[in-house]
Amino acid sequence: MPKEYTYRGYTLEKLQTISMDEFIRLLPSRQRRSLQRGLTQEQRILLENIRKVKTSQDEEQKNMIKTHARDTVILPEMVGLTIHVHNGKEFTPVEVTPELIGHYLGEFAITNEPVKHGSPGIGSSRSSMYVPLR
Repeated sequence: MPKEYTYRGYTLEKLQTISMDEFIRLLPSRQRRSLQRGLTQEQRILLENIRKVKTSQDEEQKNMIKTHARDTVILPEMVGLTIHVHNGKEFTPVEVTPELIGHYLGEFAITNEPVKHGSPGIGSSRSSMYVPLR
């Protein structure tokens, strides 16, 4: 039997029914302060889109939530959706699970690509001038 997910003693169903103010009190201080200061226009638009998608039953539309608001705290009402978060170059899909509640969206769309060193290319050094091309 899988263990039931809880966040600070609250089940997912309970988190989805409590008010926003009660949920904000459960969050760590950085996220709590961020939400208490109010939402930016970009974050408001994202929440409106999420609520619109939740009410519609269109599966294709559920995968079309795109946002640049990387500083948005993941709320219980976002669970189950796939949100495409911009990483500076492209939109990275983030599947929101209960374990992500309280984190920021930007944490799951990495902005830098790890460096993968390979063989040197043409023009990388003076000696590569004399390497025959195939």
